[in-house]
Amino acid sequence: MTVERIVFILAGGFILLSLALSQLHHPYWLWFTAFVGANLFQSGFTRFCLLAIILKKAGVPTESQKAMASAEIQTS
Repeated sequence: MTVERIVFILAGGFILLSLALSQLHHPYWLWFTAFVGANLFQSGFTRFCLLAIILKKAGVPTESQKAMASAEIQTS
């Protein structure tokens, strides 16, 4: 599992959860959906994602790190 995949999985999960809560509990949960969407939008332009930073510091590899490791294995 890579940083990028974990970010997408959690963002999608939060969006689905907040949509369900908006239907089952209160429509104000849609503000959380908007917050997650806005963060995804801004990270596409700025490449700043707090979750990605935390995951990298925790030692989760990025897609490029995983690809480089795979290329090193194939060349040896």
